[in-house]
Amino acid sequence: MPRNIKLVVAYDGTEFHGWQSQPELRTVQGVLEQAARRVTRHQVDLIGSGRTDAGVHAAGQVANFVTECPIPEEKLLGALGARLPKDVTLVAVGDVALEFHATRSATSKLYRYRVYNAPGRPVRQQRQNYCYHFWHPLDIDAMRAAAESLIGTHDFASFAGTGSERETTIRTVMRCAIQRRYDEVLFDLEGGGFLYNQVRNMVGTLIEVGRGRWPPQQVAEILVRRDRSAAGPTAPARGLCLQWVRYPARLLRPTGVTAESGLRIAD
Repeated sequence: MPRNIKLVVAYDGTEFHGWQSQPELRTVQGVLEQAARRVTRHQVDLIGSGRTDAGVHAAGQVANFVTECPIPEEKLLGALGARLPKDVTLVAVGDVALEFHATRSATSKLYRYRVYNAPGRPVRQQRQNYCYHFWHPLDIDAMRAAAESLIGTHDFASFAGTGSERETTIRTVMRCAIQRRYDEVLFDLEGGGFLYNQVRNMVGTLIEVGRGRWPPQQVAEILVRRDRSAAGPTAPARGLCLQWVRYPARLLRPTGVTAESGLRIAD
């Protein structure tokens, strides 16, 4: 009987060539599929919630695969986890509805971008692989004012990475929160889905406002222009981390399980 297995994965993206499998390159999807093949003893096609680029990290990436392997979910966590390299770990493993699809079923996801905003380099705190060092002082209030223009459903063509294939550049951003935590400035961006490099391009643009190069209202003008050259630079990959992905609750239960009882319904 087929089962749909959902994985929640955390990884350090420093030594990976991104999420998606590529011939002769080390990728997160590649090492996960290899581990899953060894445990289930069949070919595994892993579906991820989205593609993270080379150098991008994840605390809560989500993936799924279909199998008839009878190993209980509580034992799958250890069996799969033991076969992963040191820079990847499984946060959770569980059976979900057969119609669950890590990409298409997602309702929102949150990315966090970390900027080390101090004169000295973050290497002293061993954070150099996990944040972007920007020594120039940043005006948090100005960036927050600019970020308000990015919230809502808009055409984000000005913030789309060049060369990416997409049917539309219209996306919905639900949250763009900015806070300072000691020497770090944190950008939390939640949306229903993002274009290639959209988050890093938005952060790069907000940094231009924070450093005083552009007034906050210019971000709204950039959005309207729908021209990538009008926006700021792409922030480096190392500062970005996928925090979590949200799904409808009904899809997070195995097919044939009632919400009230938690038991399988007889076919």
